[in-house]
Amino acid sequence: MKRAATSAMLALACTSALAAAAGDAIVTTRQASMKEMAAAAKIIAGMFDGKLAYDVVAFKAAAKTLRARTGPALIAEFPSTTLGAPSGAKPEIEYARPEFEALARHIGTLSGVLAAKAERAPAGITDDMRMGSGLMMGGGSLLGKRSGAAEADPAKLPAEHLLHLILQDCSSCHSKFRQKVE
Repeated sequence: MKRAATSAMLALACTSALAAAAGDAIVTTRQASMKEMAAAAKIIAGMFDGKLAYDVVAFKAAAKTLRARTGPALIAEFPSTTLGAPSGAKPEIEYARPEFEALARHIGTLSGVLAAKAERAPAGITDDMRMGSGLMMGGGSLLGKRSGAAEADPAKLPAEHLLHLILQDCSSCHSKFRQKVE
């Protein structure tokens, strides 16, 4: 009987250790994925800001990275067992799962459209790729987002605007669901 109890406790300890190791691996993968997304967004933003020379191949690669790391792939990187310390993912993700997943899917949709536009991108940045002065972030006016305003069809938005909307969603998600880890 004592031997069976010891074996059961050992099995439980091993299972817990394996679960913790798997959780650590997911957190490590998630952090690497976030860094890849940030680097990709920085490349595209740098091109539109004129801080980096426009390179259609780099634009396509960065947009593909955003598409690959968002939507369902992003949702999959946040299982409930990996939330909270030691990662920066707040446990609140689990309580607000529908909101979190909606943001991840929206970023995925925008990234998919951006990647499709990047595939057809010309050798240089054209005016139709730029936001222009008439477009406002978030579909609003200078006074803020209009309540009840319909969201524009992402396929009709310029690539630069899509990037800004992606970054806006990322900021929104981080402000709600990310905590600083020291």
